[in-house]
Amino acid sequence: MSQQQRPRPTQPTTEPIKYGDVFPVSGSLASKPIAPQDAATMQSAENTFLGNTQKGGPAAVMNSAATKNERAGLVSHEQVTDVVATDGVTISQANVAGSSIITEAVGDQVVGEYARPPPVAMTSPASALDRDAITIGEALQATALSAGNKPVDQSDAAAIQVAEMRATGSSEVVPGGIAAQAQSAATTNARLILDENKTKLSDILTDATAKLPDDKPATREDAERVIGAELRNDPNMVTYPGGVAESVAAAARLNQSTKVLKCEDREDGVG
Repeated sequence: MSQQQRPRPTQPTTEPIKYGDVFPVSGSLASKPIAPQDAATMQSAENTFLGNTQKGGPAAVMNSAATKNERAGLVSHEQVTDVVATDGVTISQANVAGSSIITEAVGDQVVGEYARPPPVAMTSPASALDRDAITIGEALQATALSAGNKPVDQSDAAAIQVAEMRATGSSEVVPGGIAAQAQSAATTNARLILDENKTKLSDILTDATAKLPDDKPATREDAERVIGAELRNDPNMVTYPGGVAESVAAAARLNQSTKVLKCEDREDGVG
């Protein structure tokens, strides 16, 4: 009596969700799978520039797609698309007919464009620029969202220490502050084996603005110092996608672009 053969399991034919499936992009980007670190980078940019992740916006769409791709085993958690790794993501603002138009892009391709309510009119240009600028503390808070599950290591601690010093204008670590906490966490984490037992970035950087004794708008020089600290203390000499250095750098770029736009608006209004 012959035994019945069991049917062979069919091989999954699932394709990853690509940029071209959810965004009106073209070229090589359209065929790239949306990766988890792509989504983290865009989320960090939105949190830094807009104050939160936009409901139904590019970061939310990318996060949903990347999560599905990772769960299906089609991308790894640390994977980042070459376009994002090389050219990054950008968020810009333009004032058109009294409305603020926000444009989000991956590399040089637009993935989202929408209007926001116009800002309050400036009465003092210098103070308004400072008031609207993204601070170092806000950039650190964005890191708690974009890379919050990352265990704190020495590169994070070094970057946070420099960020704290740049924010406070002090050459000393604040006792019990976020830099001291990060250094303690990095030292302890190095002795632990399981990531689940390690202190994460979100444990240190959530509500960073409230934990800093002082704060200031992020500048290019701030970003360069923080990036340098993170690179020097990373074994592979790279920054973490959506991490401390990238968040401060994103804040500095956005502050610069916003400052240029506002100066242009002032010039257009003279006369």
